[in-house]
Amino acid sequence: MGCSAPAERAAPEATGIDLASARLVDLSYTYDETTIYWPTSPSSFELTELSRGATEGGYFYSAYSFATPEHGGTHLDAPVHFSETGRAAGEIPIRQLIAPGVVIDMSDAASQDPDALLDLETVREWETRNGPIAEGTIVILRTGWGRRWAEGARAYLGDDTPGDASNLHFPGYGGEAARYLVEERKVGALGIDTASIDHGPSKDFAVHRVAAASNVIGLENVARAEDLPEKDFWVVALPVKIGKGSGGPVRIVAVLPERGTP
Repeated sequence: MGCSAPAERAAPEATGIDLASARLVDLSYTYDETTIYWPTSPSSFELTELSRGATEGGYFYSAYSFATPEHGGTHLDAPVHFSETGRAAGEIPIRQLIAPGVVIDMSDAASQDPDALLDLETVREWETRNGPIAEGTIVILRTGWGRRWAEGARAYLGDDTPGDASNLHFPGYGGEAARYLVEERKVGALGIDTASIDHGPSKDFAVHRVAAASNVIGLENVARAEDLPEKDFWVVALPVKIGKGSGGPVRIVAVLPERGTP
């Protein structure tokens, strides 16, 4: 069975931002020795110095090699991550990676329950305030979990036992809300400020599967979601273009109107 998404998504309605004066918000964590990975990841980020110092020609030169699993830090989940017929990282249309964004906030619910799920009612309340979410939109779910990143894996994931992902606790998308956004609103991406679009206790990764079946990408470990408004901004989310990859590191930038602009 093939995936239902068209070969190329239509461009969502523009929000009229002047790039020359726009405010840019970096939504990405730095890759280094502190980067958080899924507990079952066989390795983490490795940076190896190949050369650093003065050359025989009298100029400075440095070069490194790096290695990383695809799914750690601020990264993209390609549809093939959970769909055999889904697009690989190198096959995702550029239009899907650069699009207007919206933020749906569930931080109050998450503060009460670390395993909270985004429900459809919260999505509909957002649309009552702001209007229908447009096709191709990049949705970012704000749970408040970003503040835990600097505290380490135990605070961020709920558990830091190496090789064991059976006791994780953090919020995520609920199945009904995910199906509505993917199948009815036809969004281009589901993003979140936690380690997964599925909540920590998930064993079947239903939200990943719903998204992948429609060639919708996931954006995980999104930084600084608390600095974003509900709407009227663009998202640029360009991953390392690994041809047949199931995902990879991504630099995400939000493009907002200049401060003071209506």
